[in-house]
Amino acid sequence: MTIKFMLIDAQAEFRSLLAHHITTNWPDAIVAEYDPATAGQLPDEFAGAGNDVILLGDDLAGREGIKVVKQFLKRPGFPAVVYFGQAGEQDTATEAGVEGFFVRDKIGHDALMVCLSDVLVARRRLSYTGTLFVGDLKTGISPLIKGYRFVKKLGATGHSAVYLAEKESEGIHVVLKVLRQVPDETDSVGAFDRFLQEYEMIAEMDHPNIAKIFDLGVGDDHAHIVMEYLDGGDLKERIADGITELEAVSYLRQIASALEKIHEVGILHRDLKPGNIMLRSDGSIALIDFGLAKRMRLEMEITDSGEIFGTPYYMSPEQGHADDVDTRSDVYSLGVIFYELLTGDKPYKASSAMGIIYMHANAPVPLLPQRLAQYQALLNMMLAKKPENRLQSAAEIEGWL
Repeated sequence: MTIKFMLIDAQAEFRSLLAHHITTNWPDAIVAEYDPATAGQLPDEFAGAGNDVILLGDDLAGREGIKVVKQFLKRPGFPAVVYFGQAGEQDTATEAGVEGFFVRDKIGHDALMVCLSDVLVARRRLSYTGTLFVGDLKTGISPLIKGYRFVKKLGATGHSAVYLAEKESEGIHVVLKVLRQVPDETDSVGAFDRFLQEYEMIAEMDHPNIAKIFDLGVGDDHAHIVMEYLDGGDLKERIADGITELEAVSYLRQIASALEKIHEVGILHRDLKPGNIMLRSDGSIALIDFGLAKRMRLEMEITDSGEIFGTPYYMSPEQGHADDVDTRSDVYSLGVIFYELLTGDKPYKASSAMGIIYMHANAPVPLLPQRLAQYQALLNMMLAKKPENRLQSAAEIEGWL
């Protein structure tokens, strides 16, 4: 049961932004985009067939958004509509029958995901699973995964959960990622297979700056991965606390080395950001969260044109505009992180995600303070707007340093 969304708006960057929100939460959703400015207005008989949710923006090439909403929703069986309009339109949109309303310039990811999840659950297109552990903290946890004692839940989605657990045989903390296969849901079966593929993808890497995978287990209705617990926090917190120039360069070297390794085996990370870079107690770093990573040799088969992944602050110009990406896109993201490591600030800021995407493609590379000027040439090569003008691999970073 694959979830299907249709995005309707005349602004390409807005559609890409919505697609980014959706695929970050549901990587396997089918997302179709429709541009009324280039494709023409949808015909009167349009019924939204095959879609679970229509995300409708108010830029409709001359047509009034609320009128279009009313036209859509008067048809029996029309999918749920979430509308993105202007402040002050919410009451009118709600009266028209939309199941969600957002001011298009003020979309919060969490609020949008809650709204879409509620819509899908109400329409029986999505189900939630509870904790994958039984018992409670007062009586003692009886883990579903034998050999591990529950410590706390770190996060969860519809079919998976991530826990901090203790490996009872060794008394060490590990991260336990569990995926439950829900009977009679074909998307659950697909997610189960992809979960195992993710394990295989990470397990084939042996590198000090990539999080270690200790174990994989498979049961009748679940799979689990046991990963290294990185207890030094993430790089985002470390930057906020303040780091030295030498530390910034050391972190850059370690991240570049890890990227070189994953690129060698044909993997793009595509979501490189300080929150996905963890520290060990000894100060070394490790990349985590390859949920958006795809093998380059499979990318054309499994990624639809127009999908957008990643985080806008760290996305390359080509990724932000849903163009083809390769290893040089990860190099760009690392350039953004390097600037932040050196200065404590992000190179591009705007009042909206679309504004940030625009700046990545059009704003000049920012200048470092004079005391850091020796790194400007390297930064320019990492943050070049066109991939062909950029460093061509992460391996070149060490040479420039």
